Amino acid sequence: MATLTKSDIRKLRKKKLRQKRKLNCRFCPGGVIPRPVYVDYKDVKTLKQLIDKEGKILPRRRTGTSAIYQRAVRSAVLRARFMGLLPYVVDE
Repeated sequence: MATLTKSDIRKLRKKKLRQKRKLNCRFCPGGVIPRPVYVDYKDVKTLKQLIDKEGKILPRRRTGTSAIYQRAVRSAVLRARFMGLLPYVVDE
């Protein structure tokens, strides 16, 4: 049985990091976009998953959200911030 050297292990880890997993839109069941497109601004648990620790909205390439739903997420986050459900910035 061959033993792996440190450089071999490093190469394998880099290769694994490069492999990108396929992201799916959490709002599209089965890949089909249901109509009307709506993201509930009162669902704070879902919206918190779509913003980072600084309060910025995460991009599509990080969350896997489809383009049409990313626009709906943006408006829902803005509405929730205005209503006071989400903070504009985090407390330090």
